[in-house]
Amino acid sequence: MTIPERYLALGDSFTIGTGTTPDRSFPAKLAREWRDAGRDVELQNPAVNGYTTDDLIAEELPLVASFRPTLVTLLIGANDIVQGSQEDRYRAQLARIHAAIRAGAPDARVVALPQPDWSRSPASAGFGDPALLARTIERFNAVAREEAERAGAGWIDLFPLMRAQAEKGMFAPDGLHPSAEAYAEWARDLAPGLRTGSASSP
Repeated sequence: MTIPERYLALGDSFTIGTGTTPDRSFPAKLAREWRDAGRDVELQNPAVNGYTTDDLIAEELPLVASFRPTLVTLLIGANDIVQGSQEDRYRAQLARIHAAIRAGAPDARVVALPQPDWSRSPASAGFGDPALLARTIERFNAVAREEAERAGAGWIDLFPLMRAQAEKGMFAPDGLHPSAEAYAEWARDLAPGLRTGSASSP
């Protein structure tokens, strides 16, 4: 008997699909494509626009024990930057998140993802100097990758695609978040690694 895939998508606006609708978020696109291919998939996407690592720990992590996922994606950190969090605190928060996922779902495949380069968005100037933001995003993504590797989780590096999308202006009407087309491209590039469970560091 085939075991259903229980996919838990942890994150913030970039996971719930802010800028479009939740049914066009990358987790929803992935789940739909897998179902169309005949796979039994149950998706839980508790991500919320504006969430930080604190919010994810308080509001999303409890689902790990109750939902018992077989697959988890983790994309969090942009709002930690907005709120002025330092890299050391972000690192400690990620370590806590990974430990909780592993404790609650020890057999799940866990894949961490980078945040996109929102420093290139039209609205980024409202959050500080775009060049400084770009460097901070890169540093936070490096921390996210290091903590994923430390926890034995996978890492799929979408950042080159995300930066190329930003350079093409693939933003939603809000001028900050990715467009529906951009999210669809994330799902397209994520699908092979998530399907095989082979996500790793290139």
